[in-house]
Amino acid sequence: MRFGEAQERHRRAEEKRLATLERKRAEHRQAEELALDEVATFNRKLDEEREAYRAGEPAAVEAHLGAVLDASEYPVGFPHEHRIAFRPATDDVLVEIHLPPEAIVPTARGYRYVKNRDETTVLPRPEKERKEIYASVLAQVALRTVHEVLTSDPDRIVNGVILNGHVRTIDRATGQEVSPCLVTLSASREQFGKLRLSQVDPAQCLRGLNALVSPNPYDLEPIRPIVEFDLSKYRLMDSMDVVAGLDSRPVLVKLTPTEFEHLIRQLFEAIGMEAWNTQAAKDEGVDAVAVSKDPVFNGECIIQAKRYSKLVGVESVQALAGVVEHKRAAKGVLITTSWFGRASHDFACQHGRLQLIEGPELKYLIKEHLGKDVIPGPVPPKRRPSR
Repeated sequence: MRFGEAQERHRRAEEKRLATLERKRAEHRQAEELALDEVATFNRKLDEEREAYRAGEPAAVEAHLGAVLDASEYPVGFPHEHRIAFRPATDDVLVEIHLPPEAIVPTARGYRYVKNRDETTVLPRPEKERKEIYASVLAQVALRTVHEVLTSDPDRIVNGVILNGHVRTIDRATGQEVSPCLVTLSASREQFGKLRLSQVDPAQCLRGLNALVSPNPYDLEPIRPIVEFDLSKYRLMDSMDVVAGLDSRPVLVKLTPTEFEHLIRQLFEAIGMEAWNTQAAKDEGVDAVAVSKDPVFNGECIIQAKRYSKLVGVESVQALAGVVEHKRAAKGVLITTSWFGRASHDFACQHGRLQLIEGPELKYLIKEHLGKDVIPGPVPPKRRPSR
């Protein structure tokens, strides 16, 4: 009897073991198939990207070169930011990089131990030497970047590199954040290929390439880039003259969305910037892009125009912040005919690179720069004073 019970227990245990084994095998087969599908999808995507790159599609070329520069290793303290725009019409690539600040050069040349005082004293580095080292560092970073771009392009899609090197720092005179251009150069593949970089003096090599270099980089004296960073990453559209068709007292909320966006673009042009409208529903909510002619302006400004008659929600401000980061823009401006809530103003203030323009301020700017007296829209409700 006990033998029969033992046999029954063994049979049930064996059935359970076999069921578990089959379930595990099925899970393994499923995981294996999923892994194979992921590998196949990755390889297919890689092949598509490779073909797009070989076809010279700007997005694919920019993605490839961006990955190359992302993988480039620099010493601690060096920035690792860049922007890339490939221009198929000329087969050249425009690269904007951030250079290390002047503080990257140590103020100490060395240290000396004084035995009788049992202390270590600093051997200061002369200012002239610091300036020479910093100029050499900038030249080396510029040459290295061009070298990495060209050597990572075995299919020779890129025929030349235009490089602008900016340094993000604080203006000692104003205390404001600035990004002056300190190095700019244009080199063809053939021209750069003749260099033996291991043998050159970096500063003299830049002069040989006819690069423009700040005469006083350590003092952040800016130069104007050979070519401004183009706006190929935006889908731009032809401009429309809205100002000329406005009557003496236009109500802005009665304009069409397209008319309002073009009006805002004309406002930024009147302020003194170059501005373009983007194609509707093609640019992540970007309505216009503006770029300053000032060489120390840090990149482009993304503009969103809201022709609203009610409160603009904080989610619109948060969405603009995401676009500013994705596009690596210097600033984002959200303009509305209505108003923003306290949460929106707080978020913009904390972000640091967002500006909110409400109806009353927009009315003033249009009067000041376009000479038109307009009615933005409804008057915002009075805000209760905070307790």
